[in-house]
Amino acid sequence: MTTSHPNLRRRALGALLLVCALLAALAGCSGTADRRPTVVVTTNILGDLTRQVAGGEAEVKVLMKPNADPHSFGVSAAEAAQIESADLVVYNGLGLEENVLRHVRAAEEAGVPTLAVADAVHPVTYRSDETAGAPDPHFWTDPYRVRTAVGIIGKNVTRHVDGVDKGTVKARAAAYGKKIGQLAGWMKRRFDTIPPKRRKLVTNHHVFGYLARRFDFQIVGTVIPSGTTLASPSASDMKALATTIDKAGVKAVFADSSQPERLARALKRESKVEVSVIPLFSESLTEKGKGAATYLQMMRFNTEAIARGLGKS
Repeated sequence: MTTSHPNLRRRALGALLLVCALLAALAGCSGTADRRPTVVVTTNILGDLTRQVAGGEAEVKVLMKPNADPHSFGVSAAEAAQIESADLVVYNGLGLEENVLRHVRAAEEAGVPTLAVADAVHPVTYRSDETAGAPDPHFWTDPYRVRTAVGIIGKNVTRHVDGVDKGTVKARAAAYGKKIGQLAGWMKRRFDTIPPKRRKLVTNHHVFGYLARRFDFQIVGTVIPSGTTLASPSASDMKALATTIDKAGVKAVFADSSQPERLARALKRESKVEVSVIPLFSESLTEKGKGAATYLQMMRFNTEAIARGLGKS
């Protein structure tokens, strides 16, 4: 019996070493899972674009809730910490996220890579009212610029986010960019059904400048003469716009669905002509099933609404 003890001890030691090796491997796998790369995105429109590009390769955390206003939404202390610990922060820029930009700046100072998408897609400036000459952050109303943005997001993800499969990210960006290109072509064909003399837009505030330039619309005026919904129109603003609408013969006012329509309806009362108030999804996506849960859905909805509203005889 005593001669078998060394063999038993060796077998026990071997089994113990095997168990230790398995535990170490499992711990290593757990550590890898805990270190899954993270991309934090400010607005939900950019969040959708980023998920289309990096989804599955990185965790994409979107700060702005559905139906929120990008000019006024804020973040919690926990969300601010997420920004500063991200592998990459994707934000709109050009002053859009007015309550969040200081947290983005703090992340930059901490060494976190950031991407200001609007700055990278050749932004234009406002043409009228008190905003004339200032950069316009609402680039997403131009699908061609969005297609460019998708490629830029993909390049930044592969450059700054460790652990992603670069080939997969590149392929996803190319595939989604193709869908955006198809959307742009369809939008042009749909807008071509509107007679040139009817391509006149009145909206809540300056948000469709990029769309107007791309598809040959004229911005007749806005209920809020500003690039931000945080501004308010004066009585003289309302009267001046009502006069402009009367002279231009505008038949429809487009109001953002995430904002109360009382301003647009008040304008309707000021105007002598019959004006329809048509809701659009202009600055935020919605929950699923509410009409604009993705960028593609939002743009298709808006295109149809504009084409129907201005194409009436």
